[in-house]
Amino acid sequence: MKAIILYDSRSSNGSTEAVIDAIGLGLAESGVYVEKAKCKAMSDYSFVKDFDLVILGAPVYYFIVASQLLGALIHGNLKKNLKRKKIALFLTCGSSETMAAVLYLPQLKIHLIRNKILAEKIFAAEALSDGSVDLFVEDLLFEYNKAPKSKALSAKWTVEAQEWFQSMPSFMQGRFRTMAEEYAEDMGYKEITLEVLEEARDNLGGT
Repeated sequence: MKAIILYDSRSSNGSTEAVIDAIGLGLAESGVYVEKAKCKAMSDYSFVKDFDLVILGAPVYYFIVASQLLGALIHGNLKKNLKRKKIALFLTCGSSETMAAVLYLPQLKIHLIRNKILAEKIFAAEALSDGSVDLFVEDLLFEYNKAPKSKALSAKWTVEAQEWFQSMPSFMQGRFRTMAEEYAEDMGYKEITLEVLEEARDNLGGT
């Protein structure tokens, strides 16, 4: 597995970078190839396509996730290059985990609704000593390596999606159903809609 940690931080060698280095070390000790890159809003993120896992992390400043990471998602091409990527998220802040989960993580997650988010964590100042970084790495690796529950997924097909599927030539239906359901499982979709079917077709080379 190849992983990259994309992060933002206003200070060098601060608590955020210490957490990043600890995450990277934990992954590397498990046999993962890891790189890290500091975000700039308008950078070219096409290199992200070379990685199996993307970890996004940043501190919170005055109730807002650090601006370069958000800018890369909103104004840059990071969101485009995260298509179909498995994602993990973390923030470093002094607020309670409950408050951060409600106020801060959604600032990132709203731009990642089409991605499979494997793990997310709020790290406090004592993250390096309380074992939370190790637990985050363990959870992330477990979710990444977890085998799919089944080929026939729990996602429900909408009526429109079923009608679209039935309009396909019968000799194609078996292969495409499997492809669509595996795609929905991989992306974490709970419902298979027309949009999901078209997305699966476009991304997986269906007809």
